[in-house]
Amino acid sequence: MNTVLTEADYGVRTAPDTVRVERLLPGPIERVWQYLTDAELRAQWLAGGEIEPRIDGRVELVFNNSTLTENDDPPPPKYAQFAGESRMGGKVTEFDPPHVLAYTWGEADASHSHVRFELATKGDQVRLVVTHSRLATREGMLSVAGGWHAHLDILRDRMSGRTPDGFWRSHTRLEAQYAQRLA
Repeated sequence: MNTVLTEADYGVRTAPDTVRVERLLPGPIERVWQYLTDAELRAQWLAGGEIEPRIDGRVELVFNNSTLTENDDPPPPKYAQFAGESRMGGKVTEFDPPHVLAYTWGEADASHSHVRFELATKGDQVRLVVTHSRLATREGMLSVAGGWHAHLDILRDRMSGRTPDGFWRSHTRLEAQYAQRLA
């Protein structure tokens, strides 16, 4: 089960179209980098699929949110289309191992957004900062904020050897909290 949430666990809006979420994770930095770039490790907390390790490289994310965690609730009706496998493409915009990975999020849509991962060593832990920008709507920002929060909690739990709470259950609760927090 997840640890108790603190104020630092919540993402913040840094611009009208941008949300940033931070986590401290068990190091070393190379291990966290592997969880971002290795398809099998990434599938344990976010999405599988290949990322070509270079600028302008192709990104394919294969989501299976309903099987990501055990003992979960079904997705809420507005996310029912994501109950099974869903895919999304993008293009790498920054690649500086093991410190920065960034890519477009959803290139099939002309209004795609952008996600950037920054890693920094902090003692025996690693500070991961996820910045998701170019979010066109409030609904999109709430979904993304709740989604990153839930996914990063799963990552922290997996890296710490804990069993994560259900993704959809967490996302639904967190999205409602972000509706209040990002008012």
